[in-house]
Amino acid sequence: MVYYFSSNTVSPAAFIYVGKDKVENEDLIKYGWEEDVWFHVDNLSSAHIYLRLPEGSSWEDIPQALLEDCAQLTKANSIEGNKKDNITIIYTPWSNLKKDGSMAVGQVGFKDNKKVKRVYVAARENPIVNRLNKTKVEKFPDLRMEREDRLKELRKKDRAAVQERPVQKKEEARIAKERKEMAWRKDHAYDDVHTEDNLMQSSNQDRDEDFLDDFM
Repeated sequence: MVYYFSSNTVSPAAFIYVGKDKVENEDLIKYGWEEDVWFHVDNLSSAHIYLRLPEGSSWEDIPQALLEDCAQLTKANSIEGNKKDNITIIYTPWSNLKKDGSMAVGQVGFKDNKKVKRVYVAARENPIVNRLNKTKVEKFPDLRMEREDRLKELRKKDRAAVQERPVQKKEEARIAKERKEMAWRKDHAYDDVHTEDNLMQSSNQDRDEDFLDDFM
């Protein structure tokens, strides 16, 4: 079973989920998405909380109010951490989680400790926790299938991008050629005016000495 929450501190509402126990946590670790950010109470046992960011968003730029929601929800889902004040919540991208055969069920490590951030939580904020709990939904998702569908979607987008690239390059080349031609025409707009014949016609040097009579 997986619990789903929504945070309305951003628009559209953010998608947060958590496994019921350490068995579900194993599946969440295995079948996470690239957009997921993992939260846990530092140095204490707690649920694994995941925030799914919109595609293209950076885990380092989570809005402060949303970060606070995730931290409070993580604290509330820790038996020991929920009773304590002044605790620290750690978070990192799902892709930075490391799991090997020597680790206990639900236990994880990190590929790069530099990609782990911390947020301080002074105390439980009941208004935040209660608001989030009102959005709580219990589901039995097929996490493996959801991930496979997601990967298929990403591969489809990649193929479309590859197919579109030659068209874009051709259009960019056409626009560049047009701009080059326009620049050339602008630079040579007066070429005909300054030809030798036109200069001779506008010069008084070779005119008949009576040419001024035309103006009398």
